[in-house]
Amino acid sequence: MALLTIEKKPTVDVLPAAQREAILADPGFGRHFTDHMVTITWTEGRGWHDGRLVPFGPLSLHPAANVLHYAQEVFEGLKAYRLPDGTTALFRPETNARRFQHSARRMAMPELPVTTFLQACEAHLRQDHAWVPEHGTEKSLYLRPFMVGTEPGLGMRPAAEYLFALIASPAAAYFAGDVEPLSIWVCEDRVRAVSGGVGDAKTGGNYAASLLAQTEAAARGCDQVAYLDAVEHRWVEELGAMNLFFVYEGRAGEPPTIVTPPLTGSLLAGVTRDSVLTLARELGWDTREAPVSVDQWQADAAEGTLTEVFACGTAAVLTPVGVVKRAGAEWTQGDGAPGRVTLKLRRMLLDIQRGLAGDRHGWVHRVR
Repeated sequence: MALLTIEKKPTVDVLPAAQREAILADPGFGRHFTDHMVTITWTEGRGWHDGRLVPFGPLSLHPAANVLHYAQEVFEGLKAYRLPDGTTALFRPETNARRFQHSARRMAMPELPVTTFLQACEAHLRQDHAWVPEHGTEKSLYLRPFMVGTEPGLGMRPAAEYLFALIASPAAAYFAGDVEPLSIWVCEDRVRAVSGGVGDAKTGGNYAASLLAQTEAAARGCDQVAYLDAVEHRWVEELGAMNLFFVYEGRAGEPPTIVTPPLTGSLLAGVTRDSVLTLARELGWDTREAPVSVDQWQADAAEGTLTEVFACGTAAVLTPVGVVKRAGAEWTQGDGAPGRVTLKLRRMLLDIQRGLAGDRHGWVHRVR
């Protein structure tokens, strides 16, 4: 497939270097944005066209745009890192591009070619490379590609016009300290998604549906919500924005076993989740994609056989779980501190992303 032309119209009013460096010193997450964005249009009968790199700024939408009424919207999240030689790299962008296509199919939207997705990421990163934090820190540049239905009209059907856009935001740790254990509220009366629904698509409605339970969790002093399946309200699925792993330490000299809920159609296929499974298998650990009930979680934690639980995702990388609460019960996971398995996998992944370890899988996509 021929590459799409991305016309460059950069701003002359870039943020002064001193102000940019002050932001990079303490960027938070999703609070600040780079100088530019990429936009590409799709129209029925013409396909993808009018790729542009333009100054970051507001989008103009018709009040009857499809996305505002029927929520045709998908997005992705991936990171760029500064490597030891000063160049920049994206982590597994092809995987994000394919998941973006999957989400679009599920939402009856056009699929952006993988090559075009990569073009957009590379064009943006080349223009705003100064926004990638320096090597030697755990900071990164978080890229947010998204697509919305823009055709005006209130007819209930897929839009005939769409806008793809890519913005970027420098990011520190998603959670304070990033290795400080999370507290989890197990939600047993609300669900995130159902099999056959859109749980395996990265669409905003899934996250909007999780906000009420997240608010309820915060009222109970918890950082995140763990959702159960929609049929039996028994099987652990995932957090509002992250996948979960359960770690069972083996006997002396034996490798640990790590278990994560299977992809049943209601869970998002996390890029970090897949990376963790791959790294654990390379270490010779027993990895299983198998159901875990909330009752089993509580019982195994009480018996001490379940030694660690961690959450993972692009924004948070790997974050340990320390305290778990559910209606009528509360327990500390392991000793409440980050476990050795969690920390080892986290370090392995970060070292690959930052160019400090070998990349045998071709996950690091250099942008020169």
